[in-house]
Amino acid sequence: MAQFRYIVSDVDAAVAFYVGLLGFTLDQQFGPAMAIVTKDDLQLWLAGPPASASQPMPDGSQPTPGGWNRIVVIVDDIHALHAALSAKDVPFRNDILAGPGGQQVLCADPSGNVVELFEPA
Repeated sequence: MAQFRYIVSDVDAAVAFYVGLLGFTLDQQFGPAMAIVTKDDLQLWLAGPPASASQPMPDGSQPTPGGWNRIVVIVDDIHALHAALSAKDVPFRNDILAGPGGQQVLCADPSGNVVELFEPA
């Protein structure tokens, strides 16, 4: 199983997004500090502001959400999911793109972390 950590600004909002909208299962939640959610062979660690992973580095830099690195969630019907998430005001960074391997679109979780939704060809 692969584990990834995302820095999030609000653990409850992140759990609602991943569990309520993308079909993850909540494994554990440690208040506003951290939650662990799972989908298939992917375990995502959601680290909020009180988490040790969110604390400043020795040079003063602060871990923050966002960027272009992302998890990929395999979906069965990208167009239906895109429509459902759009209706819930989930922000998208692009339109659905088609390539030789399938179709993809990038959405953002409540903290601005990128999630790639991918439907294989």
